[in-house]
Amino acid sequence: MIEFKDVEIKYGDFVAMKNLNLKVEEGEFFTLLGPSGCGKTTTLRSLVGFVDPSSGGIYVNGKNITNLPVEKREISMVFQSYALFPTLNVYENIAFGLKVKKMAKEQIDAEVRDIAKKVDLSDEQLLKKVSELSGGQQQRVAIARALVLKPSILVLDEPLSNLDASLRVQLRNELKKLQKKFGITSIYVTHDQEEALTLSDRIAVFNKGVVEQVGTPYEIYNKSATEFVCNFIGDINKLDKRILEKVKAQSNKPLVVTKDGYLRTERVHSAVKTMTTDFVRLKAKVVEVEYYGLYTKYTFSVDGAAIKNIEKEDGMTKYSIGDEADIFINVNDIMQY
Repeated sequence: MIEFKDVEIKYGDFVAMKNLNLKVEEGEFFTLLGPSGCGKTTTLRSLVGFVDPSSGGIYVNGKNITNLPVEKREISMVFQSYALFPTLNVYENIAFGLKVKKMAKEQIDAEVRDIAKKVDLSDEQLLKKVSELSGGQQQRVAIARALVLKPSILVLDEPLSNLDASLRVQLRNELKKLQKKFGITSIYVTHDQEEALTLSDRIAVFNKGVVEQVGTPYEIYNKSATEFVCNFIGDINKLDKRILEKVKAQSNKPLVVTKDGYLRTERVHSAVKTMTTDFVRLKAKVVEVEYYGLYTKYTFSVDGAAIKNIEKEDGMTKYSIGDEADIFINVNDIMQY
């Protein structure tokens, strides 16, 4: 569907994107994830046509669109701020692109009302100013304005980043439902790992103009391909030589103690149902307790080295600071690079 072939993007002498090769399948919800300045928005803008690659090509359904004007690419964009027109009502916002295309008034009316119904905007809401709508309703207007043009591709540049946490979660779920409903190929840009994991069919993790890994949310989280991806996604324990030597002494797994190991916090266990040969037991002491409501995060000291774990909250205090405890690690969960 969408393919970047050997794409390089420069701003003067600065190389923002190096030799990008990336494929997005039709109907996918594909996320470009990474920290600020990593090249994800630059990649998005090159697809839309706002930025010209210095070399390489961008293809949609086998057609080279690298030098095609923005208006001929059949790509609609939802911006971070939604970029709605405050002086126009909802109906006029949605109809704007159709008017630019000089469509007949009756057809515009039919198209606007059809898409409004599909994104759950009522006839009453169509007559309101966008400033009178909630954040969720404004998002639906922005998506309706994009979809009414019947694009082949929808791109979304951090559309939830300006919202508070609870609204962000609500709209995230709504956005995923809308994307599945329309089945449109969607490219989503975010720096929020949780957002990427919950929304995406696949994710490309960017770092300093390079794609470190492309995979499903499960693969990105559980089978991180590089040290950067491992550290960027989720909460992680860094295991130094002291810990790795203790683990290796109880296991036949080929750990390299001269390299750091990485272990997700939820993969540190306070108990195991069956003590198989994959598990090792470490003597630890509780040095910190953080209560989050749904779970509690404990920091243990193992011979001076810190290991964190997460326990689901069941209404009972498991440990207090200063308690001695056994913790268990499945050696297969340790990642090394």
